[in-house]
Amino acid sequence: MSPAWADFGLVYCAAVWGVTFYMVKDALAGVDPVAMVAHRFLLSALLLAPWALARPSRGRHLKEAFILSILLFFLYATQTVGLAYTTASNSGFITGLFVIFVPVCLFLFFRKPPTAVQWASSALALIGLWMLTGGVSSVNFGDAITIVAAAAYAGHLLATDKFMRADADAAVLAFHQFWMTGAMAAAYCILAGRPLSVVGSKAAGTIAFLAAIPTVSAFFIQMWAQKLTAPVKVSLIFSLEPVFAALFAWTLGGEAFVPARAAGGGLIVAAMTAGELGAWLRRRRVVGSDPLQAQGREAPL
Repeated sequence: MSPAWADFGLVYCAAVWGVTFYMVKDALAGVDPVAMVAHRFLLSALLLAPWALARPSRGRHLKEAFILSILLFFLYATQTVGLAYTTASNSGFITGLFVIFVPVCLFLFFRKPPTAVQWASSALALIGLWMLTGGVSSVNFGDAITIVAAAAYAGHLLATDKFMRADADAAVLAFHQFWMTGAMAAAYCILAGRPLSVVGSKAAGTIAFLAAIPTVSAFFIQMWAQKLTAPVKVSLIFSLEPVFAALFAWTLGGEAFVPARAAGGGLIVAAMTAGELGAWLRRRRVVGSDPLQAQGREAPL
């Protein structure tokens, strides 16, 4: 497959993940947020099992999957809980801040310091976040906890890139991280005394959709595409996710369009785009003669 198809696949991922925000928020009337994560990922693992378990490598990648499942659990548990308290559009834009966390993670774990452009992008994103949430006095619990989701998102993206560039089997890695994430969420519900029941066809239908489309298909495509696409470019394409989230929330989700908050969301997207383009241009200048770079890819992290 060509890099162009990989880019198209990543745009598909951003779109289907964007549509989930308002759907999840509407379905929370019939299911506990963490229980939704449990059902979603256990069902996803069940759907993927026939392919994953038939592969010769079905017993591999358990360590890698465990790392990814921890990040995935924190990403979706905090994001889904947050949706019970904030709007779908706010959740989408704040989750999109994962692009700002990518250079932070690169510095903490790979000792790659952020560039001046990335520092400026972070400042612009903070201004946008201030406008989006109405400032510190107006930040609610949902907004605050969704920032944890953004950080986990960045970690998951970088870890996935590392494992996939080491030639991990995408189907097997996806299967193991899905059932592990679902098991973590179910265990949390049991230990915390949260209900696992699903009430109503709307919540059940949403979980089935989440399992089949945004989870099985999108995560599988993401892992395949990350073998062909540089992590900076992946982050740039994924910055479309909050745009899709807001558009779907304001149209299909029936949320009120607030110009000031929309402007804040726009600043966040602009910051993400500027930061990733700056990083991409810097890499072009530094390693422009590298064969991987000539193909539109970067060397592994």
